[in-house]
Amino acid sequence: MPPDDETLSNQGPESQAPAARPRQFLLVVMEMEDPLAPPCLYGLEALDEVLLGRGASRVWSRQEHEGRRQLVLQLPDRWMSREHARLMRAGDQWMLEDVNSKNGLRVNDEPRTRGWLADGDLLELGHTLLLFRETASTGPAFAPDASAGEPRVPVPGFATMNPGLLQELAKLARVARTPVPVVLEGETGTGKELLARAYHALSERPGEFVAVNCGALPDTLVQSELFGYRKGAFSGASEDRLGLVRSSDRGTLFLDEIGELPLPAQASLLRVLQESEVLPVGGTRPLPVDLRVVAATNRDLGRMVREGTFRSDLLARLSGLRLWIPPLRERREDMGLLVAELLRRLVPPGARSPSFTPAAARALFRHDWPRNVRELEHGLALAVALSPERIDLEHLPAELQAEPPGRATKAEPPKTSTQEQERDELLTLLRKHRGNVSQIAEALGTSRAQVHRLFKRHGLDPQGFRS
Repeated sequence: MPPDDETLSNQGPESQAPAARPRQFLLVVMEMEDPLAPPCLYGLEALDEVLLGRGASRVWSRQEHEGRRQLVLQLPDRWMSREHARLMRAGDQWMLEDVNSKNGLRVNDEPRTRGWLADGDLLELGHTLLLFRETASTGPAFAPDASAGEPRVPVPGFATMNPGLLQELAKLARVARTPVPVVLEGETGTGKELLARAYHALSERPGEFVAVNCGALPDTLVQSELFGYRKGAFSGASEDRLGLVRSSDRGTLFLDEIGELPLPAQASLLRVLQESEVLPVGGTRPLPVDLRVVAATNRDLGRMVREGTFRSDLLARLSGLRLWIPPLRERREDMGLLVAELLRRLVPPGARSPSFTPAAARALFRHDWPRNVRELEHGLALAVALSPERIDLEHLPAELQAEPPGRATKAEPPKTSTQEQERDELLTLLRKHRGNVSQIAEALGTSRAQVHRLFKRHGLDPQGFRS
Protein backbone atom coordinates (compact mmCIF):
# COMPACT_ATOMS: atom_id res chain seq x y z
CA MET A 1 0.00 0.00 0.00
CA PRO A 2 1.17 3.60 -0.59
CA PRO A 3 2.64 5.57 2.32
CA ASP A 4 0.16 7.50 4.49
CA ASP A 5 -0.82 11.16 3.97
CA GLU A 6 1.84 12.73 1.76
CA THR A 7 1.75 15.96 -0.16
CA LEU A 8 2.09 16.03 -3.94
CA SER A 9 4.04 19.27 -3.94
CA ASN A 10 5.13 22.02 -1.59
CA GLN A 11 2.41 24.29 -2.90
CA GLY A 12 -0.70 24.51 -0.75
CA PRO A 13 -3.29 27.27 -0.82
CA GLU A 14 -1.10 29.49 1.37
CA SER A 15 1.52 29.70 -1.43
CA GLN A 16 -0.95 30.95 -4.02
CA ALA A 17 -0.12 34.59 -4.78
CA PRO A 18 -3.10 36.92 -5.15
CA ALA A 19 -4.01 36.89 -8.83
CA ALA A 20 -6.83 36.29 -11.25
CA ARG A 21 -8.56 33.01 -10.63
CA PRO A 22 -6.74 30.29 -12.59
CA ARG A 23 -8.48 28.04 -15.09
CA GLN A 24 -8.06 24.40 -14.20
CA PHE A 25 -8.59 21.22 -16.15
CA LEU A 26 -8.32 17.48 -15.68
CA LEU A 27 -7.33 15.54 -18.78
CA VAL A 28 -7.52 11.83 -19.46
CA VAL A 29 -4.34 11.62 -21.52
CA MET A 30 -3.77 7.89 -22.02
CA GLU A 31 -5.49 4.54 -21.47
CA MET A 32 -2.63 2.03 -21.41
CA GLU A 33 -4.81 -0.89 -22.54
CA ASP A 34 -6.30 1.11 -25.41
CA PRO A 35 -3.82 3.84 -26.40
CA LEU A 36 -5.95 4.77 -29.44
CA ALA A 37 -8.79 5.94 -27.18
CA PRO A 38 -9.08 9.73 -27.62
CA PRO A 39 -7.84 11.94 -24.78
CA CYS A 40 -10.50 14.09 -23.16
CA LEU A 41 -10.54 17.30 -21.15
CA TYR A 42 -12.79 18.20 -18.22
CA GLY A 43 -13.13 21.80 -17.01
CA LEU A 44 -13.04 22.18 -13.22
CA GLU A 45 -14.12 25.80 -12.83
CA ALA A 46 -17.79 25.10 -12.07
CA LEU A 47 -17.07 22.13 -9.78
CA ASP A 48 -16.35 21.45 -6.12
CA GLU A 49 -15.47 17.75 -6.39
CA VAL A 50 -14.49 15.09 -8.94
CA LEU A 51 -15.18 11.41 -8.28
CA LEU A 52 -13.04 8.92 -10.22
CA GLY A 53 -13.72 5.21 -10.57
CA ARG A 54 -14.15 2.18 -12.81
CA GLY A 55 -17.04 1.83 -15.25
CA ALA A 56 -18.01 -0.22 -18.28
CA SER A 57 -17.04 2.64 -20.60
CA ARG A 58 -15.79 6.20 -20.34
CA VAL A 59 -18.80 8.09 -18.98
CA TRP A 60 -19.08 11.40 -17.18
CA SER A 61 -22.00 13.10 -15.47
CA ARG A 62 -22.63 16.12 -13.28
CA GLN A 63 -24.61 16.09 -10.07
CA GLU A 64 -25.08 17.92 -6.78
CA HIS A 65 -24.57 16.25 -3.42
CA GLU A 66 -25.10 18.13 -0.17
CA GLY A 67 -24.67 21.40 -2.01
CA ARG A 68 -21.40 20.37 -3.67
CA ARG A 69 -21.17 20.37 -7.45
CA GLN A 70 -19.66 17.07 -8.55
CA LEU A 71 -18.28 15.56 -11.72
CA VAL A 72 -18.48 11.75 -11.75
CA LEU A 73 -16.00 10.24 -14.18
CA GLN A 74 -16.00 6.50 -14.88
CA LEU A 75 -13.20 4.89 -16.87
CA PRO A 76 -13.06 1.42 -18.48
CA ASP A 77 -10.01 0.27 -16.52
CA ARG A 78 -10.19 -3.09 -14.72
CA TRP A 79 -7.21 -2.12 -12.56
CA MET A 80 -9.23 0.70 -11.03
CA SER A 81 -11.65 0.35 -8.15
CA ARG A 82 -15.28 1.34 -8.60
CA GLU A 83 -14.59 4.23 -6.22
CA HIS A 84 -10.90 4.92 -6.67
CA ALA A 85 -10.06 8.58 -5.96
CA ARG A 86 -11.52 12.04 -5.64
CA LEU A 87 -10.45 15.62 -6.18
CA MET A 88 -11.75 18.27 -3.78
CA ARG A 89 -11.64 22.01 -4.28
CA ALA A 90 -10.12 24.15 -1.53
CA GLY A 91 -10.37 27.75 -2.62
CA ASP A 92 -8.38 27.98 -5.86
CA GLN A 93 -6.54 24.71 -5.39
CA TRP A 94 -7.39 21.02 -5.58
CA MET A 95 -6.66 18.17 -3.21
CA LEU A 96 -6.33 14.60 -4.54
CA GLU A 97 -7.29 11.76 -2.22
CA ASP A 98 -7.26 7.98 -2.54
CA VAL A 99 -10.70 6.53 -1.66
CA ASN A 100 -9.52 3.18 -0.27
CA SER A 101 -8.69 1.88 -3.76
CA LYS A 102 -7.27 -1.61 -4.14
CA ASN A 103 -4.27 -0.63 -6.28
CA GLY A 104 -3.65 2.87 -4.94
CA LEU A 105 -2.60 5.83 -7.05
CA ARG A 106 0.62 7.48 -8.16
CA VAL A 107 1.50 11.10 -8.91
CA ASN A 108 4.57 11.91 -10.98
CA ASP A 109 5.73 8.28 -10.67
CA GLU A 110 5.46 8.26 -6.85
CA PRO A 111 2.85 6.45 -4.69
CA ARG A 112 0.50 8.87 -2.92
CA THR A 113 -2.59 8.76 -0.75
CA ARG A 114 -3.48 12.46 -0.73
CA GLY A 115 -2.03 15.89 -1.35
CA TRP A 116 -2.27 19.17 -3.23
CA LEU A 117 -2.14 19.18 -7.00
CA ALA A 118 0.21 21.46 -8.93
CA ASP A 119 0.10 22.38 -12.60
CA GLY A 120 1.42 19.53 -14.74
CA ASP A 121 1.00 16.75 -12.15
CA LEU A 122 0.60 13.34 -13.80
CA LEU A 123 -1.94 11.08 -12.05
CA GLU A 124 -1.87 7.30 -12.47
CA LEU A 125 -5.04 5.43 -11.51
CA GLY A 126 -4.92 1.76 -12.43
CA HIS A 127 -3.76 1.68 -16.06
CA THR A 128 -5.00 5.18 -16.89
CA LEU A 129 -2.98 8.40 -16.91
CA LEU A 130 -4.54 11.79 -16.17
CA LEU A 131 -2.99 15.24 -16.13
CA PHE A 132 -3.90 18.23 -13.97
CA ARG A 133 -3.46 21.55 -15.79
CA GLU A 134 -3.76 25.07 -14.47
CA THR A 135 -3.53 28.05 -16.75
CA ALA A 136 -4.32 31.73 -16.84
CA SER A 137 -5.08 31.56 -20.56
CA THR A 138 -8.19 33.22 -21.94
CA GLY A 139 -9.98 33.13 -25.25
CA PRO A 140 -12.22 30.75 -27.19
CA ALA A 141 -9.90 27.74 -27.04
CA PHE A 142 -11.28 26.64 -23.66
CA ALA A 143 -14.83 27.68 -22.82
CA PRO A 144 -15.00 28.49 -19.07
CA ASP A 145 -18.11 26.40 -18.49
CA ALA A 146 -17.15 23.43 -20.64
CA SER A 147 -17.36 20.18 -18.74
CA ALA A 148 -15.77 17.87 -21.26
CA GLY A 149 -14.30 17.85 -24.71
CA GLU A 150 -12.08 15.94 -27.10
CA PRO A 151 -8.95 17.40 -28.75
CA ARG A 152 -9.48 20.75 -30.46
CA VAL A 153 -8.41 20.99 -34.09
CA PRO A 154 -8.38 24.65 -35.18
CA VAL A 155 -5.81 23.62 -37.81
CA PRO A 156 -6.65 20.28 -39.53
CA GLY A 157 -4.07 17.58 -38.90
CA PHE A 158 -2.56 19.33 -35.87
CA ALA A 159 -4.67 18.48 -32.84
CA THR A 160 -3.58 19.63 -29.40
CA MET A 161 -4.90 20.10 -25.89
CA ASN A 162 -2.16 22.54 -24.86
CA PRO A 163 -3.93 25.81 -23.88
CA GLY A 164 -1.29 28.21 -25.19
CA LEU A 165 -0.75 26.35 -28.46
CA LEU A 166 -4.50 26.12 -29.05
CA GLN A 167 -4.80 29.87 -28.94
CA GLU A 168 -1.88 30.31 -31.34
CA LEU A 169 -3.36 27.78 -33.77
CA ALA A 170 -6.67 29.63 -33.66
CA LYS A 171 -4.81 32.77 -34.80
CA LEU A 172 -3.12 30.81 -37.58
CA ALA A 173 -6.48 29.52 -38.82
CA ARG A 174 -7.88 33.06 -38.89
CA VAL A 175 -5.08 34.46 -41.08
CA ALA A 176 -4.81 31.46 -43.44
CA ARG A 177 -6.88 33.08 -46.20
CA THR A 178 -5.16 36.45 -45.92
CA PRO A 179 -1.80 37.55 -47.38
CA VAL A 180 -0.24 37.66 -43.89
CA PRO A 181 3.18 35.89 -43.87
CA VAL A 182 3.98 33.45 -41.07
CA VAL A 183 7.13 32.51 -39.16
CA LEU A 184 7.03 29.20 -37.27
CA GLU A 185 9.58 28.99 -34.46
CA GLY A 186 10.54 26.00 -32.35
CA GLU A 187 13.03 23.25 -31.76
CA THR A 188 13.89 20.68 -34.39
CA GLY A 189 11.28 17.93 -34.64
CA THR A 190 8.32 19.87 -33.20
CA GLY A 191 6.25 19.60 -36.39
CA LYS A 192 6.85 22.93 -38.15
CA GLU A 193 6.56 21.48 -41.66
CA LEU A 194 3.41 19.54 -40.72
CA LEU A 195 1.86 22.78 -39.47
CA ALA A 196 2.96 24.65 -42.60
CA ARG A 197 1.25 22.04 -44.79
CA ALA A 198 -1.92 22.34 -42.72
CA TYR A 199 -1.75 26.13 -43.09
CA HIS A 200 -1.45 25.76 -46.88
CA ALA A 201 -4.51 23.49 -46.92
CA LEU A 202 -6.49 26.07 -44.94
CA SER A 203 -5.47 28.84 -47.34
CA GLU A 204 -7.21 27.06 -50.25
CA ARG A 205 -4.61 28.46 -52.63
CA PRO A 206 -4.64 26.50 -55.91
CA GLY A 207 -0.86 26.28 -56.33
CA GLU A 208 1.59 23.77 -54.88
CA PHE A 209 3.10 23.54 -51.41
CA VAL A 210 6.86 23.71 -52.01
CA ALA A 211 9.20 22.92 -49.10
CA VAL A 212 12.78 24.23 -49.16
CA ASN A 213 15.42 23.21 -46.63
CA CYS A 214 17.54 26.35 -46.65
CA GLY A 215 20.29 24.65 -44.67
CA ALA A 216 20.72 21.97 -47.35
CA LEU A 217 21.16 24.36 -50.31
CA PRO A 218 24.82 24.57 -51.45
CA ASP A 219 26.09 28.15 -51.24
CA THR A 220 27.03 28.15 -54.91
CA LEU A 221 23.57 27.02 -56.02
CA VAL A 222 21.25 28.96 -53.70
CA GLN A 223 20.31 31.59 -56.30
CA SER A 224 19.68 29.13 -59.14
CA GLU A 225 17.79 26.66 -56.93
CA LEU A 226 15.51 29.33 -55.49
CA PHE A 227 15.01 31.64 -58.45
CA GLY A 228 15.60 29.34 -61.42
CA TYR A 229 17.81 29.99 -64.44
CA ARG A 230 17.79 30.46 -68.16
CA LYS A 231 19.25 27.96 -70.58
CA GLY A 232 22.94 28.73 -71.10
CA ALA A 233 23.20 30.91 -67.96
CA PHE A 234 26.16 28.81 -66.80
CA SER A 235 27.96 25.58 -67.65
CA GLY A 236 25.46 22.72 -67.44
CA ALA A 237 22.34 24.91 -67.77
CA SER A 238 20.95 22.98 -70.72
CA GLU A 239 17.33 24.08 -70.24
CA ASP A 240 15.19 26.68 -68.50
CA ARG A 241 14.34 25.91 -64.85
CA LEU A 242 11.51 27.52 -62.90
CA GLY A 243 13.25 27.37 -59.52
CA LEU A 244 11.57 26.68 -56.20
CA VAL A 245 10.03 30.14 -55.81
CA ARG A 246 8.17 30.10 -59.13
CA SER A 247 7.21 26.46 -58.56
CA SER A 248 5.15 27.68 -55.62
CA ASP A 249 3.32 30.33 -57.69
CA ARG A 250 -0.25 30.73 -56.32
CA GLY A 251 0.65 28.21 -53.64
CA THR A 252 2.83 28.28 -50.50
CA LEU A 253 6.62 28.44 -50.30
CA PHE A 254 7.86 26.85 -47.06
CA LEU A 255 11.35 28.07 -46.17
CA ASP A 256 12.57 25.67 -43.51
CA GLU A 257 15.57 26.76 -41.42
CA ILE A 258 15.40 30.26 -42.90
CA GLY A 259 18.23 31.29 -40.57
CA GLU A 260 20.65 29.19 -42.65
CA LEU A 261 20.07 31.25 -45.80
CA PRO A 262 23.25 33.15 -46.85
CA LEU A 263 23.12 36.96 -46.75
CA PRO A 264 23.28 37.44 -50.58
CA ALA A 265 20.30 35.09 -51.00
CA GLN A 266 18.48 36.94 -48.21
CA ALA A 267 18.81 40.19 -50.19
CA SER A 268 17.44 38.53 -53.34
CA LEU A 269 14.57 36.94 -51.44
CA LEU A 270 13.69 40.31 -49.90
CA ARG A 271 13.37 41.84 -53.38
CA VAL A 272 11.14 38.96 -54.49
CA LEU A 273 8.85 39.51 -51.51
CA GLN A 274 8.74 43.29 -52.01
CA GLU A 275 8.16 43.27 -55.76
CA SER A 276 6.34 39.93 -56.24
CA GLU A 277 8.65 39.09 -59.12
CA VAL A 278 11.65 36.84 -59.75
CA LEU A 279 14.71 37.41 -61.88
CA PRO A 280 16.11 33.98 -62.92
CA VAL A 281 19.88 33.51 -63.11
CA GLY A 282 20.88 34.54 -66.63
CA GLY A 283 17.56 36.33 -67.18
CA THR A 284 17.14 39.94 -68.28
CA ARG A 285 13.53 40.54 -67.31
CA PRO A 286 11.84 39.78 -63.96
CA LEU A 287 8.84 37.45 -64.00
CA PRO A 288 5.73 37.95 -61.82
CA VAL A 289 4.97 35.48 -59.05
CA ASP A 290 1.99 35.16 -56.68
CA LEU A 291 3.80 34.18 -53.52
CA ARG A 292 2.77 33.16 -50.01
CA VAL A 293 5.69 32.42 -47.67
CA VAL A 294 5.83 30.41 -44.46
CA ALA A 295 9.27 30.47 -42.85
CA ALA A 296 10.47 28.19 -40.07
CA THR A 297 13.49 28.25 -37.79
CA ASN A 298 14.95 26.71 -34.66
CA ARG A 299 17.27 29.70 -34.23
CA ASP A 300 16.78 33.10 -32.56
CA LEU A 301 16.34 35.38 -35.58
CA GLY A 302 16.30 38.48 -33.38
CA ARG A 303 19.75 37.62 -32.04
CA MET A 304 20.96 36.90 -35.59
CA VAL A 305 19.79 40.36 -36.64
CA ARG A 306 21.77 41.91 -33.78
CA GLU A 307 24.80 39.84 -34.77
CA GLY A 308 24.50 40.91 -38.41
CA THR A 309 23.89 37.40 -39.80
CA PHE A 310 20.22 37.96 -40.71
CA ARG A 311 18.69 40.98 -42.39
CA SER A 312 16.34 42.98 -40.20
CA ASP A 313 14.30 44.14 -43.23
CA LEU A 314 13.79 40.52 -44.33
CA LEU A 315 12.70 39.52 -40.83
CA ALA A 316 10.23 42.42 -40.82
CA ARG A 317 8.88 41.33 -44.21
CA LEU A 318 8.45 37.71 -43.09
CA SER A 319 6.99 38.37 -39.64
CA GLY A 320 3.28 38.91 -40.07
CA LEU A 321 2.41 36.23 -37.51
CA ARG A 322 5.14 34.60 -35.44
CA LEU A 323 4.08 31.35 -33.82
CA TRP A 324 6.12 29.38 -31.29
CA ILE A 325 5.58 25.60 -31.25
CA PRO A 326 6.41 24.32 -27.75
CA PRO A 327 8.78 21.35 -27.44
CA LEU A 328 7.25 17.99 -26.58
CA ARG A 329 8.46 18.19 -22.96
CA GLU A 330 6.11 21.19 -22.52
CA ARG A 331 3.16 19.43 -24.16
CA ARG A 332 2.62 16.42 -21.92
CA GLU A 333 -1.13 16.78 -22.34
CA ASP A 334 -0.57 15.89 -26.03
CA MET A 335 1.50 12.75 -25.42
CA GLY A 336 -1.49 10.41 -25.69
CA LEU A 337 -2.70 12.20 -28.83
CA LEU A 338 0.70 11.85 -30.49
CA VAL A 339 1.18 8.22 -29.43
CA ALA A 340 -2.22 7.32 -30.88
CA GLU A 341 -1.53 9.10 -34.17
CA LEU A 342 1.91 7.53 -34.55
CA LEU A 343 0.64 4.05 -33.72
CA ARG A 344 -1.99 4.39 -36.46
CA ARG A 345 0.86 4.94 -38.92
CA LEU A 346 3.16 2.26 -37.51
CA VAL A 347 0.76 -0.63 -36.94
CA PRO A 348 -0.07 -2.61 -40.13
CA PRO A 349 -3.65 -2.23 -41.43
CA GLY A 350 -6.02 -4.65 -39.72
CA ALA A 351 -3.64 -5.36 -36.83
CA ARG A 352 -4.57 -4.48 -33.26
CA SER A 353 -2.64 -1.64 -31.67
CA PRO A 354 -0.30 -2.72 -28.86
CA SER A 355 -1.06 -1.88 -25.24
CA PHE A 356 1.46 -0.43 -22.76
CA THR A 357 2.63 -1.60 -19.37
CA PRO A 358 2.59 1.06 -16.63
CA ALA A 359 6.41 1.19 -16.63
CA ALA A 360 6.50 1.88 -20.38
CA ALA A 361 3.74 4.49 -20.21
CA ARG A 362 5.45 6.29 -17.33
CA ALA A 363 8.70 6.37 -19.30
CA LEU A 364 6.99 8.09 -22.24
CA PHE A 365 5.74 10.88 -19.99
CA ARG A 366 8.94 11.10 -17.93
CA HIS A 367 11.41 11.49 -20.81
CA ASP A 368 12.40 15.02 -21.92
CA TRP A 369 12.34 14.17 -25.68
CA PRO A 370 15.20 16.48 -26.76
CA ARG A 371 14.49 15.61 -30.42
CA ASN A 372 10.76 16.04 -29.90
CA VAL A 373 8.08 14.28 -31.97
CA ARG A 374 10.63 12.86 -34.38
CA GLU A 375 12.35 11.04 -31.49
CA LEU A 376 8.99 9.79 -30.20
CA GLU A 377 8.16 8.36 -33.62
CA HIS A 378 11.48 6.50 -33.83
CA GLY A 379 11.09 5.18 -30.28
CA LEU A 380 7.58 3.86 -30.94
CA ALA A 381 8.69 2.31 -34.22
CA LEU A 382 11.33 0.32 -32.35
CA ALA A 383 8.86 -0.73 -29.63
CA VAL A 384 6.20 -1.89 -32.12
CA ALA A 385 8.81 -3.89 -34.04
CA LEU A 386 10.06 -5.61 -30.86
CA SER A 387 6.67 -6.21 -29.26
CA PRO A 388 3.64 -5.72 -31.51
CA GLU A 389 1.13 -6.77 -28.83
CA ARG A 390 2.28 -5.26 -25.50
CA ILE A 391 5.02 -2.67 -25.11
CA ASP A 392 7.09 -2.88 -21.93
CA LEU A 393 9.96 -0.71 -20.74
CA GLU A 394 12.55 -3.06 -22.25
CA HIS A 395 11.12 -2.48 -25.75
CA LEU A 396 11.74 1.27 -25.65
CA PRO A 397 15.07 2.96 -26.53
CA ALA A 398 17.80 2.69 -23.88
CA GLU A 399 17.61 6.37 -22.88
CA LEU A 400 13.97 5.87 -21.83
CA GLN A 401 14.81 2.84 -19.70
CA ALA A 402 17.23 4.71 -17.42
CA GLU A 403 16.00 5.22 -13.85
CA PRO A 404 15.47 8.93 -13.06
CA PRO A 405 18.39 10.40 -11.06
CA GLY A 406 18.04 9.86 -7.34
CA ARG A 407 14.86 7.78 -7.58
CA ALA A 408 16.41 4.55 -6.29
CA THR A 409 17.75 6.17 -3.11
CA LYS A 410 14.94 8.61 -2.43
CA ALA A 411 13.97 8.59 1.24
CA GLU A 412 10.43 8.16 2.44
CA PRO A 413 8.64 11.53 2.77
CA PRO A 414 7.88 12.59 6.34
CA LYS A 415 4.55 11.71 7.87
CA THR A 416 1.88 14.40 8.09
CA SER A 417 2.70 16.86 10.88
CA THR A 418 0.31 18.03 13.61
CA GLN A 419 0.10 21.42 11.90
CA GLU A 420 -0.88 19.78 8.62
CA GLN A 421 -3.51 17.70 10.43
CA GLU A 422 -4.95 20.88 11.91
CA ARG A 423 -5.04 22.46 8.46
CA ASP A 424 -6.76 19.42 6.94
CA GLU A 425 -9.38 19.52 9.70
CA LEU A 426 -10.07 23.17 8.93
CA LEU A 427 -10.42 22.39 5.22
CA THR A 428 -12.88 19.60 5.99
CA LEU A 429 -14.98 21.98 8.11
CA LEU A 430 -14.78 24.73 5.49
CA ARG A 431 -16.14 22.36 2.86
CA LYS A 432 -18.78 20.91 5.18
CA HIS A 433 -20.09 24.28 6.41
CA ARG A 434 -19.42 26.10 3.13
CA GLY A 435 -17.26 28.77 4.75
CA ASN A 436 -19.68 29.62 7.58
CA VAL A 437 -17.34 30.81 10.36
CA SER A 438 -19.97 30.64 13.13
CA GLN A 439 -20.76 26.99 12.41
CA ILE A 440 -17.06 26.12 12.23
CA ALA A 441 -16.43 27.82 15.56
CA GLU A 442 -19.32 25.86 17.09
CA ALA A 443 -17.97 22.58 15.68
CA LEU A 444 -14.53 23.33 17.16
CA GLY A 445 -15.94 24.60 20.46
CA THR A 446 -14.13 27.91 20.18
CA SER A 447 -14.74 31.54 19.28
CA ARG A 448 -15.08 33.14 15.84
CA ALA A 449 -11.98 35.23 16.59
CA GLN A 450 -9.94 32.10 17.26
CA VAL A 451 -11.20 30.51 14.03
CA HIS A 452 -10.13 33.58 12.07
CA ARG A 453 -6.68 33.36 13.70
CA LEU A 454 -6.46 29.72 12.62
CA PHE A 455 -7.43 30.65 9.06
CA LYS A 456 -4.76 33.34 8.98
CA ARG A 457 -2.13 30.93 10.33
CA HIS A 458 -2.85 28.41 7.57
CA GLY A 459 -3.47 30.89 4.76
CA LEU A 460 -7.12 29.91 4.30
CA ASP A 461 -9.91 32.20 3.10
CA PRO A 462 -13.47 31.12 3.96
CA GLN A 463 -14.84 33.32 1.17
CA GLY A 464 -13.58 30.82 -1.42
CA PHE A 465 -15.79 28.10 0.06
CA ARG A 466 -19.04 30.05 0.00
CA SER A 467 -21.54 29.49 -2.80
